[in-house]
Amino acid sequence: MSINMTKGQKVSLAKRGGGALTLVRMGLGWDAVKKRGLFGSKSQSIDLDASALLFDTGGNLVDAVWFRQLRSQDGAVQHTGDNLTGAGEGDDESVVVDLTRLSPSTAQIVFTVNSFTGQDFSQIENAFCRLIDETTNEELARYELTGSGRHNAQIMAKVSRDGAGAWSMTAIGATASGRTFQDLLPATSAHL
Repeated sequence: MSINMTKGQKVSLAKRGGGALTLVRMGLGWDAVKKRGLFGSKSQSIDLDASALLFDTGGNLVDAVWFRQLRSQDGAVQHTGDNLTGAGEGDDESVVVDLTRLSPSTAQIVFTVNSFTGQDFSQIENAFCRLIDETTNEELARYELTGSGRHNAQIMAKVSRDGAGAWSMTAIGATASGRTFQDLLPATSAHL
């Protein structure tokens, strides 16, 4: 059963029947707001980019997975590809994380979304991120990305190491501005 999270909420990612999670996917979905015109409404394309930022216990960035680097150096984190429009049902972009292969120095993975082209969140609707157990395809947690506005980025959520084999997810939902994850680093550091 999936947990619908609220901003700031933290949930344990322990499996219901016991045992540790091994493979998870963070999915991001969105729809473009239809533009109203003289002859009705028409669809537009919105290109949002999901990124996974890997931090050590000291809050130092150790790696980043994004549309220009689709795999982490340790091979544990894989971006499934860049969706340039937001069209279609379900997840528009996904990042798969093999928790068993992550470097032991990785303490947190922060998931961000930004518009490389500069389109802002007033032009999107129905945006969400969700964490799925890839071994069962079960949705563990979902966070609706609220905050339509003039910002073009958001720090969505983080997955943190809570001890040997234990993980948790925190919904962040902090608005930001920036075309790439590098632009978001100052805002991200407040949530580590």
